[in-house]
Amino acid sequence: MTKSISGNVVQILEKEIFYGIVTYNNDKIFSIEKIGEEKKGEPYILPGFIDSHVHIESSMLIPSEFARMAVVHGTIGTVSDPHEIANVCGVDGVKYMIENGKKVPFYFCFGAPSCVPATIFETAGASLNSQQVEELLNLPEIGYLSEVMNFPGVLNNDQELMLKIKAAKNANKPIDGHAPGLMGELAKQYIDAGIETDHECFTAHEAICKLGYGMKILIREGSAAKNFDALIDLLHDHENEMMFCSDDMHPDSLENGHINLLCSRAVKKGIDVFKVLKAACINPAKHYNFRSGILQKDDHSDFIVVNNLSDFLVLKTVINGETVAENGTSMIPSVDSSIINSFCCELKTEKDFELTFKNQETIPIIKALDGQLITEKIYAQPKVEAEKIIADQSRDFLKIAVVNRYQNAPVSVAFIHNFGIKNGAIASSVAHDSHNIVVIGSTDKLMSEAVNLIIENRGGISTVNKEEKKILPLPIAGLMSNDNAYTISKAYADLDNFAKVKLESTLSAPFMTLSFMALLVIPHIKLSDKGLFDGDQFAFIPS
Repeated sequence: MTKSISGNVVQILEKEIFYGIVTYNNDKIFSIEKIGEEKKGEPYILPGFIDSHVHIESSMLIPSEFARMAVVHGTIGTVSDPHEIANVCGVDGVKYMIENGKKVPFYFCFGAPSCVPATIFETAGASLNSQQVEELLNLPEIGYLSEVMNFPGVLNNDQELMLKIKAAKNANKPIDGHAPGLMGELAKQYIDAGIETDHECFTAHEAICKLGYGMKILIREGSAAKNFDALIDLLHDHENEMMFCSDDMHPDSLENGHINLLCSRAVKKGIDVFKVLKAACINPAKHYNFRSGILQKDDHSDFIVVNNLSDFLVLKTVINGETVAENGTSMIPSVDSSIINSFCCELKTEKDFELTFKNQETIPIIKALDGQLITEKIYAQPKVEAEKIIADQSRDFLKIAVVNRYQNAPVSVAFIHNFGIKNGAIASSVAHDSHNIVVIGSTDKLMSEAVNLIIENRGGISTVNKEEKKILPLPIAGLMSNDNAYTISKAYADLDNFAKVKLESTLSAPFMTLSFMALLVIPHIKLSDKGLFDGDQFAFIPS
């Protein structure tokens, strides 16, 4: 059935806006007819937004539920790295994401994870060798090689890693990067190996260096890592080499908005609207070879309608000619999903979290930074009672621990600063990249209680104090729920509020920040299930 819609048509490539009529069906756009000049006050029709790098698992939603929520904000597709579930369930996890994503009208460009496990310094639930990665790259649903975060392996010409890169080149599929802080000749060597993008730039200086070597830069703004303000002015001069991404978003953040919010912020900062829309719509579609249309005659009938080109309030989202969202309501129904998981550890006691004093004058401490994935390394005198090092709330030195969730093993314990938690604990089985259980707390007892809630539910995020215990179960790989997206968003917001109000955490996203405290490939100091790790030396810190 042929349909039509009228409004101000935005032709991004031509840098033209006119009042017109778009005629389409469920297959393609038949015509775009210009009626007259742009009409102020009328809605605008433009291509849909694409998130150029996201780990859907971090939203705690399965792909179909992520899509249900994202289309409300005009997102029609994502470049989705299933690295998280691959670390838990291997190839089966990647295929789970693909199959679930097929059940809804949405463009999922999934990647073949390049670094599973991310490092040899932690325990993961699975590994992917070069042959498995090559087999994934040959699947039509796999559009690229996911972020090559083992940049030391590239620089040192690691044979297995280079075979994965070669497989992507042979398949003629893009190769994503991940090289925080890498500059100069080392950055050039990394890029020359075939790495095409990076979403880890924290400063404009770093991004300019990588742009100069031919790399494309993704401006990231997620629930934890926020680099928009540092990088957005580069879009003035690099409209063809930049894209927007979220990387990791919790469900309450996604419910509030997605790429549309970045477009609004960029335009209000004075960036030309056509350059903004190139980064949000055109560049990712071209770079990752999306099937989605870019609002041209004979394209797939994909487009969105927004109120204006400043606020980008999405009035309608159309994918393959089907209205999938309208006036803030998703039209995509929930679908049934199976359970896939890998969880095998016994309940813990408070003794598992004890740390014996060894006459140290000072101890290394992780300093978390709000809105950043990087951390700082500081040293301080420990607080000792009965020959045990304990948390010191007066200085905001809390215990952090990582519990191996794949097998019974000693708990890895260290200290962390800047979470601000008082008289409680928070824990999560969303703990990049191997997704063991990470916990922060004021006492060993409360930490064990928070961890045991997760073990009992085979995954989740939890928070406890002396009066209450709360958990959001995540039965799918310990990463995602198969519940309704909006139900999960509310449940997460309740736990987030508990951590901020009752436990007095000073962080804007305590659970998201917590989930990155075991991510060894981000400097400067992190904790794995095997010990405290120096991200600059890429080695364990002696205990």
